[in-house]
Parts: sequence; C-alpha cells; structure tokens
Amino acid sequence: KVTELVLDNCRSSNGEIEGLNDSFKELEFLSMANVELTSLAKLPTLSKLRKLELSDNVISGGLEVLAERCPNLTYLNLSGNKIKDLGTVEALQNLKNLKSLDLFNCEITNLEDYRDSIFELLQQITYLDGFDQEDNEAPDSEDDDDEEGDEDDDDEDEDEAGPPGEYEEEDDEDDGGSDLGEGEEEEEVGLSYLMKEEIQDEDDDDDYVEEGGDEEEEAEGIRGEKRKRDPEDEGEEEDD
Repeated sequence: KVTELVLDNCRSSNGEIEGLNDSFKELEFLSMANVELTSLAKLPTLSKLRKLELSDNVISGGLEVLAERCPNLTYLNLSGNKIKDLGTVEALQNLKNLKSLDLFNCEITNLEDYRDSIFELLQQITYLDGFDQEDNEAPDSEDDDDEEGDEDDDDEDEDEAGPPGEYEEEDDEDDGGSDLGEGEEEEEVGLSYLMKEEIQDEDDDDDYVEEGGDEEEEAEGIRGEKRKRDPEDEGEEEDD
C-alpha cells in the first residue's frame, strides 16, 4: 500500500530499477532522479501514479510508454535529460490529465519559440518549467502540503481540546465546590463564635451572682450592727 516512493541516486540496471514492479498498485508519487535511466521501456504499470520525477537521467525518447502505463499523470519532470526535438515531446499528447511539464536543461529548450511551441503542442498542460503562458509561477506543491498539514494539526488540537462546554461545566462544578467549602467554613466559624458567646454569658452570670451575694452580705452586716445598737437605745428609753 505504498503511495510514495523515492529512488533518487540509485543505479538502474538495463533500463530498470530492481524491485520496482507492478505490485506498487497504489503508488501516486515516484521519484527516480539521477539513476542513469536510459529508457522507460521497463517502467511498470502504475495506473494511480500522478507525479513522476525523472530528472537528470539520459532519456532521449520512448515517452509514449507513459500514456500506456501511467495514464493519470498530472506532473512530469524530465529536466536534465537528452530530449532534443518537439517530435519526442509530441508523444505526451495522450497524457490527458497532464498539467505540469518540466524540461529544464534539455536541448529542446534552445529551440526558437520553445515555450509557445510546447503550449501549442500540449494544450492540456497549464505550466511549463514552472510558469504558465502568462509567466505566472506555479504554486509550490510542498507549500500546499504544509498548509494542509497545518489545517490537520489545528483540527487535531481542537479534537484534543474537546468541546468548550465540558470545561465550562467543570468550572461551574469547581465554583460550586469552592462556594460550599466557604459555606462550611462560615458555619464552623459561626458555631464557634456562638459557643464562645454562651461561655461569656455564663461567666457574666456568675459574676453577677457573686456581686449580688456581696451586696446581701453587706446588707446583713448593716442589719446586725443596727440590732447591736437597738438594745442600747431601748435601755436608754427605759431609763428615761
């Protein structure tokens, strides 16, 4: 189930890469840059292949094989090969989905009106050597992949973060718990305070009783003194 395969700087043997065969049915991107490839005759059938890198080889023709074995190609890089004339490139007309073609450092680029001729010959392509007919640069596929990766990361972060409602509920629960704790503390303080007041009230009552007792004792003492004095007064009255 390999979808991308990079074989750059490997060495081909008799025009083929050992191990590269029809079993790579899911392959969408294949890169064989600088592998000394002289022909595409032994290229396996890769019906899902969309991007093919063949730069810096020694390919000079036989491009009709691409339409037969890789019919869904959208990007083809043949820069640095031995392609010299328009007749060789004409075989790419059968790649109906081809949008971008690179022929950098090929001898064909030295032809007069090279760009206009290629765009006229291959009307299905949008970009030649990285630019369209109005010299607008082609978007960088790597940048596009990075942007898609960033979007995926953002989605994952949101999934990991979870719905904001959950956190709000947790916060509410935490707030409720903290309020309850404060209420319990207030209740404990209130009870201890009331108990303290009752103790103070009892102490005040004792003090009041003790003070009342002292007054009674003083009153009794005064009465006793009067009694002591009263008999004398009575004797004086009898003498009179």
